[in-house]
Amino acid sequence: MQTISTTIDRPDRSRRAVLGGGLGLGLTLMAAAAGLLGFPGQAGAAESAQRLADHFSSVKTMTGEFIQFGPNGEQTGGKFFIDRPGKLRFNYEAPSPIRVIADGKAVVIGNRKLRTWDLYPLDKTPLKLLLSERIDLSADTVKAVKEDPDLTTIVLGNKSIFGDSTISLMFDPKTFELRQWTIRDAQGKDTSVMIFNVKTGVTFAKNVFKVPYEEVHKVQRGGG
Repeated sequence: MQTISTTIDRPDRSRRAVLGGGLGLGLTLMAAAAGLLGFPGQAGAAESAQRLADHFSSVKTMTGEFIQFGPNGEQTGGKFFIDRPGKLRFNYEAPSPIRVIADGKAVVIGNRKLRTWDLYPLDKTPLKLLLSERIDLSADTVKAVKEDPDLTTIVLGNKSIFGDSTISLMFDPKTFELRQWTIRDAQGKDTSVMIFNVKTGVTFAKNVFKVPYEEVHKVQRGGG
């Protein structure tokens, strides 16, 4: 087991810099143009998709590097940490001042440069699906499945939980490894994350997913 440790920097402020309606972590997923199959009735696709989802959700801890593509073509990179269920951290490379932390209950976005924090309930963002203990594709969260020789795409969403936002998970159908996800927010804007150099089965120091609530609430009260 490898232990990963990181330090929570002094909170920085950014008004919806990464979230903006549904957590945006980015190449645009042209769902309609790609001809995504409607999920109902696609028995073979359903079984294949569930196997992929089960494999991904069986990996409880993982870390690696990412490249994020924003809805306006902006590109940033950094490192990510996932501890299922519910915990995630994104450390963006300089010059980006952004940090994203999910501790199982909430998602916070901090910006050191602007000295802002934004807080969102985890279960109201598409990340709830990505970080679930098990991604159950028999539920009404599955919007579409598309199978290609080198990629299987599963589109998930739940209008009752987070409105019109969706998350699309893209897997390698041979290795079952997650390659990319795309989040489409309520305004129809897509942000994608490609991951690489992934390590699984790691252990993390306690502070990796620690949300500094005292600082967050201080900023939200106007005392930052």
